[in-house]
Amino acid sequence: RAELKEEQSIDLIGKNEVYGDTRHEVNVYVKVFTNSPFLVCMDLALSQERIIDPNYLWIGPDGRDLQGQRYVNLTETGKLMVMGFTMSMSGAYTCTLSHKVIETTTQEETEMVEAYKFMVYAYREADHAYQVSVRFSTAGCRLKTNGLFVKVLNKILNSTISHLTCHITESSYKCHSIRTPKNGLQYELFVNFLVNPFAPGWEEVCHKVPYDCEDETNRRVRQAAERMGKFFHQLRHVLKHKFHAVPTIQYVDNSFSMTPIDSCRPGFGKNHHTHQNCASCCVVCGPGTYSPNNEVTCRTCARPRARMYGAKSCY
Repeated sequence: RAELKEEQSIDLIGKNEVYGDTRHEVNVYVKVFTNSPFLVCMDLALSQERIIDPNYLWIGPDGRDLQGQRYVNLTETGKLMVMGFTMSMSGAYTCTLSHKVIETTTQEETEMVEAYKFMVYAYREADHAYQVSVRFSTAGCRLKTNGLFVKVLNKILNSTISHLTCHITESSYKCHSIRTPKNGLQYELFVNFLVNPFAPGWEEVCHKVPYDCEDETNRRVRQAAERMGKFFHQLRHVLKHKFHAVPTIQYVDNSFSMTPIDSCRPGFGKNHHTHQNCASCCVVCGPGTYSPNNEVTCRTCARPRARMYGAKSCY
């Protein structure tokens, strides 16, 4: 992913290539443990021209020359790929291009120098949990059976999604009396669950997945939430046709809803203002900021002691 500033054209992103711009830095986002796109040490206009005696000097975030470093792929045409990107590799990658311009008539040579700066950030996909809401009609709000019902429901749902290493971490309900124009006073249970992908054993599942696990946990938790939706869809039919006596608590048709809730791993956070083109990503916390837990924002250090990317504390 590359973020483009104001007047910068979308053409600056080629096929797995990001072009530089002498006017300002170009932001590039690389998913952790993957390879970056090729950072091209020239702008798009220059790439369409013949360049005489080009020479490229790439400097990494630590101030070192990147030529010969094991974790980079540096082509003879000045393109840089950073391989197996980790959060500590985030920072400024600068390239200086020097080349000659030869005057046709006099054959006079002039040395030209251009500098390009890329701000490269590690990012992860956000971890998803799902807030699930559902309603049931009941005979009254003060019945003990309401609490027992929600408890049993919790148990059934947990067993329905346990094979996906997901579980319900927060379960709550409220009972409300509702006056309706046709049926007078009715009572409904408003039940909420949080479906979480980190049930005991999830690490073992992740060991089978190369590199990062959030794609797998996100896929499983979505599957779990959808399975719960299917369960409630079938529940109406079961309660209606399998029981001869009508149960006192019944599922309210089409009341199931699920909403994703994002969280970021420690050292990562979201910032819609700074990282507009990666607004849904959990981007590595920059120097002077940190994230100690699974919140979605990087906090600012009172005294900017955290000089590295991906800090989990200020010290």
